[in-house]
Amino acid sequence: MALPRITSPHAKGANRTQQVMLQVLLACVPGILALTWLFGAGTLINLLWAGACALGFEAAILALRQRPLGFFLKDYSALVTAVLLALALPPYSPWWLTLIATGFAIVFGKQLYGGLGQNPFNPAMLGYVVVLISFPSEMTSWPAPQRVGPVDGLLHIFGIAALPDGWAQATALDVLKINQSLTIDELWTQHPAFGRFGGAAIEAVNLAFLAGGLYLLHKRLFSWHAPVGMLAALTLMSLVFWNGSGSDSHGSPLFHLLSGATMLGAFFIVTDPVSGATSNLGRLLFGIGVGVLVYVIRAWGGYPDGVAFAVLLMNLAAPTIDYYTRPRTYGHRKPTRGFKLGE
Repeated sequence: MALPRITSPHAKGANRTQQVMLQVLLACVPGILALTWLFGAGTLINLLWAGACALGFEAAILALRQRPLGFFLKDYSALVTAVLLALALPPYSPWWLTLIATGFAIVFGKQLYGGLGQNPFNPAMLGYVVVLISFPSEMTSWPAPQRVGPVDGLLHIFGIAALPDGWAQATALDVLKINQSLTIDELWTQHPAFGRFGGAAIEAVNLAFLAGGLYLLHKRLFSWHAPVGMLAALTLMSLVFWNGSGSDSHGSPLFHLLSGATMLGAFFIVTDPVSGATSNLGRLLFGIGVGVLVYVIRAWGGYPDGVAFAVLLMNLAAPTIDYYTRPRTYGHRKPTRGFKLGE
């Protein structure tokens, strides 16, 4: 019989991991409601299908590894990965796109390394990047706010019919990326992708994820270092390279904070305790690195939003950050970073 590997602390009561995951799911509710209200039922369909796929892939791999299904499935970590991935995917994504993204996230992003707590990369962002690189057309087909009905959306998901013309539009980050002649003021007045401060409708979604993130911060499920580091670095970078409303402008700090997946990334992705840095200083540096890379990719890279790529690149750097920011052990003057032969 395969015994479950349970790590310390061995406390009585509810599963601590389960409690944390449930709190994260609860914090996602404002963002889910905002996406559903503005873009239709496509987000809910994404969530249901991604959740079913994630649990199915998790159960299959656990069975192959001869691990107890009930114990590991009830920690809800696979469900959280599915929810974060579904929220990042465009509403009404084709069924096979969600299946590929979720399967890659669970199998190659999580279980390949031994399961929860051992993955070096954020599983949701890994699955997202795979489908973004492989299927760029489907990943940039965001519906226009409040333009898609549930019946038409389902027909599109199952490949029966395409969405009518005018029901999909480029995002504000897409428009700004390819703009060559219009000023920021002209873009704001002429293109429906722009809202009051950021992307149309997306600015409200970002505020909803900000509210959920502040709830998690209030519950002390993570420290402030990583999200503050990311948002501060993104704000500083966009302020330094902002040249007003010229045609070559990359957008204001407020535009970058309220566009794309900024708040989802800041409070639900970079705060991952497994794939990020461990010390407070390390988390701060990790967040700063993500914020800098997000702006670099948005302004000069090949993709309009760089949150997923920035997180994965900093996941690679997390062990090095931990090495140089290891806190001082009680009773020692300096942190020990290894042992010499013979000691």
